[in-house]
Amino acid sequence: MTKRPNFLVIVADDLGFSDLGAFGGEIATPNLDALARRGLRFSDFHTAPACSPTRAMLLTGTDHHIAGLGTLDEVASHSQRGRPGYEGYLNERVVTATEVLREAGYRTFMSGKWHLGMTLETAPHTRGFERSFALLPGAANHYASSPKAGTGFPRQDLLYTEDGAFVGLPDDFYTSDGFTTKLIDYLAERPRDGAPFFAYLAFSAPHWPLQAPDHLVAKYRGRYDDGPEALRTRRLAGLVAEGLCPPDVVPHPFVAKNKPWAEMSAEERARSARAMEVYAAMVESIDQNVGRLIDHLRAAGDLEDTVIVFLSDNGAEGALIEAVPVFGPYLMDFIATHYDNSLDNIGRPNSYVWYGPRWAQAATAPSRMHKTYTSEGGIRVVAFMTGAPLARQGEVSEAFVTAMDIAPTLLDLAGAPHPGPTWAGRPIEPMRGRSMAAFLAGEAQVVHDETVATGWELFGRCAVRRGDWKALLIPPPDGPGEWQLYDLSRDPGEINDLAEAEPERLAGLLQDWSAYVEETGVLIVNLTT
Repeated sequence: MTKRPNFLVIVADDLGFSDLGAFGGEIATPNLDALARRGLRFSDFHTAPACSPTRAMLLTGTDHHIAGLGTLDEVASHSQRGRPGYEGYLNERVVTATEVLREAGYRTFMSGKWHLGMTLETAPHTRGFERSFALLPGAANHYASSPKAGTGFPRQDLLYTEDGAFVGLPDDFYTSDGFTTKLIDYLAERPRDGAPFFAYLAFSAPHWPLQAPDHLVAKYRGRYDDGPEALRTRRLAGLVAEGLCPPDVVPHPFVAKNKPWAEMSAEERARSARAMEVYAAMVESIDQNVGRLIDHLRAAGDLEDTVIVFLSDNGAEGALIEAVPVFGPYLMDFIATHYDNSLDNIGRPNSYVWYGPRWAQAATAPSRMHKTYTSEGGIRVVAFMTGAPLARQGEVSEAFVTAMDIAPTLLDLAGAPHPGPTWAGRPIEPMRGRSMAAFLAGEAQVVHDETVATGWELFGRCAVRRGDWKALLIPPPDGPGEWQLYDLSRDPGEINDLAEAEPERLAGLLQDWSAYVEETGVLIVNLTT
């Protein structure tokens, strides 16, 4: 019997498309760059527009509206909450790849952000993970301490679980370091009985609040003093140089309600640039920790047998958090009372900042918009695969791929098929993703041919794609509130709306959209309602 591969799936939280050096960026990411360039880089890999929906797709191989995360549970409306597909956690209608792999003899480990259930009954140990250390919610301070009036910096005791219990954090905890150390410990402690492993490292960086060690932040001092527009120009040149973007590409213009760089005061520029410096330091910290993990696998003799998947869970985070209704004034008042966001303190444990839509769009360019949007900036993400079992190595792929394709691919490579219509005595839904195994072996040129349509929806923002053609609906005030049509092969920036020129093509895509809604149970509610 051929030896079954190990799997290492690494997810970064809100990482931009061009943040890594191997994807055109200036941030120091030598470990990830080496893996990406040695493996297969994707230029057309797609996720959901936000974190928990993508994580549901990744682990189950099906649409998040089916798996229980039809929207982010934190912002679910009254009309959505509790409805099928909107339970706010991985529901009983799906089986995870982890559950199937564990049943097939794999050791299964997780460390990092979960965001697929906030209770012990919905934590990772209930969905196939033999060992797990998890941050349950979608975001938290990256350090163990969290400022609260009159109480100093208490540990975040009700946010983290290990296996089946809530746990506290050590005083020196920093998420990227702590998550990686825990996963290395799990791998080192496992029985050496020849069983393969599935390891899931889910960073919560570089999600806000932007926090990073001082010595890493210092490395980027002054690097972003010319602003996001200049960074976008450099990033686009980097993408072209890496073969990830055509040289004649036209990027979508910035869409932002905050001031452009030219209109900012010197103080506003300094604070904005500092936030970007901290963000870059967070990305470098991810890279250093991936390097530690790779060194462990190499020393243990496991690296050559391991297929590695790396992706971001959505496009870069560009929200002005202070303007989001679910957060709004309460969050700003809390930060003003309990945190110190003075310039020299930005990035430290008792600061709480984000970097906004212009820096985000520098990282999603040439695509339109950023996280939470179904335009390409929200759903086209940095991703690569590498490992000896894969034939395609050292390439850049233009094939359309989605996060739903990862689970069926891993099960295919492991020889552990999806169980079909039932699991553990209950009915389950089939996977909607496609296995990439034949594509990765060089036996197929595409993963999704033009007979397959793929849909997206979040916060009433909708899209459907077949081949290179995509229909997009973004409600006001950020979009026109009517369906637009784009040929992504010629217009990756989604600038030239062809809805009037190609009415029959748009009509066909809208039929695909109706089928998607019917099949997945989408309940459309605008974020602002």
